[in-house]
Amino acid sequence: MPTTKKIAFVGVGRMGANMARRLKDCGYAITAVFDAHAPSAASLSKELGAQHASTLAAVTAAADVIFTVVTDDAAQLAVFAQQGDSLLINAKGKVFINCATLTPKTHVEVERRAKRAGAATLEGCMASSIPQARDGTLYLMCGGSKKIFARVQPILANLSTALRYIGTTGQAAQVKALVNMVMNINTAGLAEGLGLGASLGLDLNMLREVFAQTGANSQVLKTDGEDMQKRAHDCYFSGTHAAKDSAIAWVLGAEAGLHLPLSGATKQQFDRMVALGLGGLDKSGVAELTFKGRHA
Repeated sequence: MPTTKKIAFVGVGRMGANMARRLKDCGYAITAVFDAHAPSAASLSKELGAQHASTLAAVTAAADVIFTVVTDDAAQLAVFAQQGDSLLINAKGKVFINCATLTPKTHVEVERRAKRAGAATLEGCMASSIPQARDGTLYLMCGGSKKIFARVQPILANLSTALRYIGTTGQAAQVKALVNMVMNINTAGLAEGLGLGASLGLDLNMLREVFAQTGANSQVLKTDGEDMQKRAHDCYFSGTHAAKDSAIAWVLGAEAGLHLPLSGATKQQFDRMVALGLGGLDKSGVAELTFKGRHA
């Protein structure tokens, strides 16, 4: 049986909503939900029997453990604002599990603010997509206090079949940035390979089979290769998110004094995808830039 019955969510887009549904299925009561897009929260609150919180402070009041799944650094800092409506109001004793892809510095700053309010935070960086959130099969990387990790581990175990404690606050975000950096490089590279293959008149079904049997194989080939070929870009991880995450990794490299030309080129390619109005497509949509006669 669940050891904590009071869980809330801030940010109930497709990832946050499916995580909430999963925990509800596992016997947890989702007591409150909040989203900047109020209709999303209103719909989910009815589905789960939760409070549709009108303020962030009401979310904190309604739960012991609060998941945040927001869009970016600015949104994360806003929900943990030091003035006005905030999750930090009367937050003593609460635990915040922050699952957005953020810069490590933002996770550290949120931890600092929470500690001042008597609360605790944990990074819950996800390297999976929407179906895995619903099925409880996320690859979940956590950073922060080991004591807090142990405290919420029974909850997280219902969301992840590959739960890892990475280290201190900020380190899980670093690992997530590297995961997405390599994934995005692979995605952009695969799009170029298939695009060139198409221009050479090669059978792309054959080419993907050869890739899968040689050193060109990758997880991205499995998830995105056919979609690139067939222009099936239903969004699971958007081009906009790929551009943002590529920028996080590129900045980390610059701060470390490293020259990362592939990371930089990949960032530029996803930035171009966004500039062309294709950012709402799945990251596989980067192939629209590499196949002759598409958007290039």
